[in-house]
Amino acid sequence: MQAVDPTRFGKVAVLLGGLSAEREISLKSGAMVLAALREAGVDAQPVDVGTDIVTVLQQGGFNRAFIVLHGRGGEDGRMQALLAFLGIPYTGSGVLGSALAMDKLRSKQVWAGAGLPTPAWRPLEDENQAAAAVTELGLPLMVKPSLEGSSLGMSRVTTATEMPDAWRKAAAFGPVIAEQWIDGAEYTVSILGDRALPVIGLQTTHAFYDYDAKYLADDTRYLIPSGLDTAAEAQMQTLALSAFAALGGSGWGRVDFMCDRSGRPYLIEANTVPGMTDHSLVPMAARAAGMDMPALCLAILAQTLEEGPTG
Repeated sequence: MQAVDPTRFGKVAVLLGGLSAEREISLKSGAMVLAALREAGVDAQPVDVGTDIVTVLQQGGFNRAFIVLHGRGGEDGRMQALLAFLGIPYTGSGVLGSALAMDKLRSKQVWAGAGLPTPAWRPLEDENQAAAAVTELGLPLMVKPSLEGSSLGMSRVTTATEMPDAWRKAAAFGPVIAEQWIDGAEYTVSILGDRALPVIGLQTTHAFYDYDAKYLADDTRYLIPSGLDTAAEAQMQTLALSAFAALGGSGWGRVDFMCDRSGRPYLIEANTVPGMTDHSLVPMAARAAGMDMPALCLAILAQTLEEGPTG
């Protein structure tokens, strides 16, 4: 990537915090991004997003925004729509791509329609449907909110008696889906522009890569190189780019996979504003590709100098 004069960005609002269930992670991600941009010479200012955000953005004199808001209100198209209305260029996917990727049910419908592999699923509107899902999809199952990230509200269900509690745990965050459990290795692919970064393999002592494994545990293993052979890694990177594009994703993001025991990859979800903490996967993948945190954040921000996302 050609070096960019940091003064070209002007005054940059680093949008962090927010009002979603992922606020604490967003604050950590935002602090890392803020420090990296300032180290690179960018005039970056933190903006903890609250109910007064419209006034703050209108009066702040910002030339562009780096969105580091995870979850609802920041990753689902609403902040993107506000910034577009205010004429402030912003990082990452546009309104439609953000909304689709945030909704796990809609993402899976799009991928299935595009012929891309994703585990069988069904929406769960109540506990009765939760019980029926066991018959329809078999066990084990993953039960999770459709509209949250950071593995909030997720449960791996191994017996029918666990389904009611799993449904209630997920329903606390809104609409719920059940997904066939893929019993195999877990991987993630970070995306920067039109490029897929090195695949990361994930190994955890937890039942799955949950909130604690992502942000708190010290025993989670991140495999870079991933352990896949060259052909399998390239296949997964290509699939990640196709899946992200199918949702209208752009700029940067991350696509998560589970592989079955034969090694076939299945799409689990896409993230349009992935974590940027010291435990996060995109910075790890970038380092494996030779980019430190300031270089990564500059590369993401530099996309706002091009024609930005509009929908």
